[in-house]
Amino acid sequence: MNFFTKDKKTAFQAKEYAQWIAFAPIVFQASRSLRNCEILSAVENAGDKGISIEEVCTKLKLPLYGVRVLMEAGLGIGLLLNKDNKYTLTKTGYFILHDELTRANMDFTHDVCYEGMFSLEKGIKNGTPEGLKTFGSWKTIYEALAHLEPHVKKSWFAFDHFYSDDSFPEVLPLVYKNKPKTLLDIGGNTGKWAIASVKYDADVHITIMDLPGQTAMAKKNIDELGFAERVSFYQSNILDETLTFPIGFDAIWMSQFLDCFSETQIISILKRCHKSLNDNGYIYILEPFWDNQRFEVAAFCLQMTSLYFTSIANGNSQMYDSKVFFKLIEEAGLQVEETITNIGVSHTLLKCKKAE
Repeated sequence: MNFFTKDKKTAFQAKEYAQWIAFAPIVFQASRSLRNCEILSAVENAGDKGISIEEVCTKLKLPLYGVRVLMEAGLGIGLLLNKDNKYTLTKTGYFILHDELTRANMDFTHDVCYEGMFSLEKGIKNGTPEGLKTFGSWKTIYEALAHLEPHVKKSWFAFDHFYSDDSFPEVLPLVYKNKPKTLLDIGGNTGKWAIASVKYDADVHITIMDLPGQTAMAKKNIDELGFAERVSFYQSNILDETLTFPIGFDAIWMSQFLDCFSETQIISILKRCHKSLNDNGYIYILEPFWDNQRFEVAAFCLQMTSLYFTSIANGNSQMYDSKVFFKLIEEAGLQVEETITNIGVSHTLLKCKKAE
């Protein structure tokens, strides 16, 4: 659905919204501080009767000045209401406090993206992830993942898994409908898809293909669950086109993976998948295309996530428009047999085969 064909705001609304954009970094940090300092929780616990700034200070043992400026900011942001000097929580404040999607997005934005976004403009001009330098000398975020600070790694995986894991119960029956005996899981990360697969289908054998740091994490998780005999590992840097893929698979699975690469790289990966796949096999691609969303806010979230790829992840990928993506599939000698939209939070499943 295309939400972006008309300018819906009046001139006054547009100028008002421009101020929100101008102060957006401050709005973000204030909202996060209200959450993390437990001020929103204190206000919520007070219920309809509300709570004063002074009472919040006493309850949380925080200084008056800091609490006052945050709570007054919370009014303008729309997280709090104030009547007779008593503060209560708004619906937006509730979602900042309790909504899992909002928490995953906020923690990811702060821990992974915020500082690196200072370099976005430079990255746009030269096509490199300039913001990644905040974490060290890495070419991509994927090489850095195993080495990130624990809280950064936690926020990255929470964000990644929130968007993909919710889809697994819906797509498992679709992927295993044709009873593939062997499946190549490209970009297997911590092994969540492989674990879900061997639990769902007693006959399938999974091969996880990923970077050494990721396969090590996945192997640890899988060994602990007792699935070592049903999952193999193939360490590889998929960007190195001289390295071949393992061959002879009935199915290939890529979940929220190809959006991590440029158009040229996606074509290269898909061509190698073509060689890896048995003639009657299928490639399953699970992706959150921003143009396939039911709600405008979902498209917005994906468009903003694209800028994470630009500044932090690798400097050349994004959350794609499906029309762009379909052309890449065709160029790789594949064809889409089936498209299933509205899976999980935001995903589309593409079932592809070798072109006839």
